[in-house]
Amino acid sequence: MELFRLGISEALDLLEKDEISSREILDSVFSRIEAVDDRVRSFVSLTRDRAYDRMEDLKGSEKRGLLSGIPLAIKDNICIKGIQTTCASKILEGFLPPYESYVTERLFKSGYILIGKTNLDEFAMGSSTENSGYFVTHNPWDLERVPGGSSGGSAAAVAADECLGALGSDTGGSIRQPAAFCGVVGFKPTYGRVSRYGLVAFASSFDQIGPITKNVKDAALLLNVISGRDPMDSTSVPVEVPDFTAGLDREIKGLKVGVPKEYFIEGLDPEVELGVRDAAGVLERLGAEIVEVSLPHTGYAVAAYYILATSEASSNLARFDGVKYGFRAEGKDLIDMYMETRAQGFGPEVKRRIMLGAYALSAGYYDAYYKKAQQVRTLIKTDFEETFKNVDVIVTPTSPSAAFRIGDKVSDPLQMYLSDIFTISVNLAGVPAISIPCGYTSEGLPIGFQVIGKHFDEETVLRVSYAYEQSTDWHKKRPGL
Repeated sequence: MELFRLGISEALDLLEKDEISSREILDSVFSRIEAVDDRVRSFVSLTRDRAYDRMEDLKGSEKRGLLSGIPLAIKDNICIKGIQTTCASKILEGFLPPYESYVTERLFKSGYILIGKTNLDEFAMGSSTENSGYFVTHNPWDLERVPGGSSGGSAAAVAADECLGALGSDTGGSIRQPAAFCGVVGFKPTYGRVSRYGLVAFASSFDQIGPITKNVKDAALLLNVISGRDPMDSTSVPVEVPDFTAGLDREIKGLKVGVPKEYFIEGLDPEVELGVRDAAGVLERLGAEIVEVSLPHTGYAVAAYYILATSEASSNLARFDGVKYGFRAEGKDLIDMYMETRAQGFGPEVKRRIMLGAYALSAGYYDAYYKKAQQVRTLIKTDFEETFKNVDVIVTPTSPSAAFRIGDKVSDPLQMYLSDIFTISVNLAGVPAISIPCGYTSEGLPIGFQVIGKHFDEETVLRVSYAYEQSTDWHKKRPGL
């Protein structure tokens, strides 16, 4: 048995029965990384020695945690105390966080083993992981194509069986879109369900941490561990955290599934549309009622998002000045040092977004851009609230196409931004959503199926996704690396 191919739940079951050991899993995973990561390039850094030390510590522990002995990868914009966190940016090279993020602390208490930090678009700004300050990550299904972004390293690592699961972050689709491109499961929880403490901020009113896994049950399992109120994060909501794995196998007969007409538009790849409509048909055969719905303000989502998110980014990234941490350039005076540090430390996409945001917030333009975008955000949120009065979940494509070729959209930022057209509205509204595999194109590339739910109703999203997954075999396919 190739242990690196296991999902989290399968591995836990075998560990519980003493049929395998944590060392055997770790050996298998690191051997897999050695065999394929020179081609996939998922990891910014590996923590091999720390992983084996952790494994020995866990062996001596009397109490087993929920994830005891499970090797996971963490996106490199989530802080882990004493482990370099770069956000794939030169400006944070050498930064060692003096504190632990909420989510990794919860994972640590549950017994996970960190195997490394994964690559991303610099500061999570991108849809292809081509904007990394270090190197491009490749899609395991076709090494000439992107893995999606910004959590492309995490999605590629899971798809290539370089870890049993991973964490990513999602600001405008950065968990779900790479999950779709790489044929794995990616879950963005409701905004406020998971603490952002220790996540290096891009756009604070959008960012949310979530799991990327090989199946829906594993996503539910990780969500159990990382969810909950955190006093260190004022946007973390004090709502009860259910056992997300408990109701997975309940039937979906009688549930109403909305299909929004605005998501089946010109420019949608016909093979993607066919895969998603077939997936909706599977839900119908399982007893769900398919209902056409309308989210009328969807067409304004991309414009509103790229004003609001860049505005927040321009504010958040002002802290990277060469004084407190990370990279510092030489300058003839303090202001010159600030300017040189940012000029040399930030990549072109980050600079582009800082400038866009600074412009939108500047005197004379605030009302025309930022204020108007906030009003549009309210309309989009209201669209979802009104629609959810009549349906239980909404289903859509995750992305308008399968993975595109490396280099295809780098010189056209607008085309790159449009690759998130079906995920951005979810972040504007703050609702939960998942991407699950629902087929493959004629070129053998994965297609993603997005299931969207009501605020804090992750349970129904997971239940519908699990019902679909158990009725199909798409999630069992693996790239032939």
